[in-house]
Amino acid sequence: MALPLGDQLARQRNRDAAERTLMAWIRTCLSLISFGFGLDKIVAAINARGSGAGHAELSVRLVSMAFVLTGVVAMAAATRQHRRNLSRLLRDDFVYHDDPSLAAGTAVMISLIGLVALALLLAGALLP
Repeated sequence: MALPLGDQLARQRNRDAAERTLMAWIRTCLSLISFGFGLDKIVAAINARGSGAGHAELSVRLVSMAFVLTGVVAMAAATRQHRRNLSRLLRDDFVYHDDPSLAAGTAVMISLIGLVALALLLAGALLP
C-alpha cells in the first residue's frame, strides 16, 4: 500500500536532512583530521630547521594524533548513525528515537584534547 503524498514528502525531507547532517559531519571530521595532520607537519618542519626539543615534539605529536583519532572515530559514528536513520525511515512503523548526541561526544573529546594539550604545555613550561 502506497503512503499518502504528505507522508512521502515528509520522509523525503527527513532523508534530505539526514544527508545534510552527514555532509556537515564529513566537513567537521575532515577539519579535525587535517588540523591534527597539519599541526604535526608544521612542528616537524620547525624542528627540521634545528631548534627541536624532544619533549615538545612528543607533546605535539600526541595532541595531533588525538585530533586525527577524534576525526576518524566521529566519522565512523556519524556514518553509522546516518545508515541507522535511513533504515528507520524506510520502515512503515517509523518511530523517533532520541539517540545519544554525536556532537556532544565530539565536543567532549575535543575538550579532553584541549586539557591534555594544556597539561603538556604546563609541563613543558615548568620542566627545563
